[in-house]
Amino acid sequence: MKKLYWAALVYMVLGLAAGMYYRELTKVQEFTGDTQLAGLHTHLLALGMLFFLVVLALDKAFGLSGNRLFTLFFWFYNAGLALTAAMMAVHGTMTVFGVASSAAISGIAGLGHILVTLGLVHLFLGLRKVLPGRRDVAAG
Repeated sequence: MKKLYWAALVYMVLGLAAGMYYRELTKVQEFTGDTQLAGLHTHLLALGMLFFLVVLALDKAFGLSGNRLFTLFFWFYNAGLALTAAMMAVHGTMTVFGVASSAAISGIAGLGHILVTLGLVHLFLGLRKVLPGRRDVAAG
């Protein structure tokens, strides 16, 4: 359970820092257009901090964290969110500085989304396993 707390805390700090980075970078560069930096703050707070606080509550209620599916969820989801957020930061910063993006950035961000999806699949499989009232299929 503690790693869920720490993950939520780290994403809160990163989300707040991302908001400050966006505000200060665009102000210093006098940038007024659209950039992915605008959504980075929200992504980190919602998909990071809030999401892990909800999973913490689910863990407290159902004991999710005691199995391999949970471990796979935790590492896939974190790796995917970190990769996606990093590519948002890179792409957004390039936009502010007027540098053209590359297909590699989109590809790496896509890999991040795939990892997040794998994490969510493992979370739901693990949650199904611990929900009360689940009948064993073999017992009929």
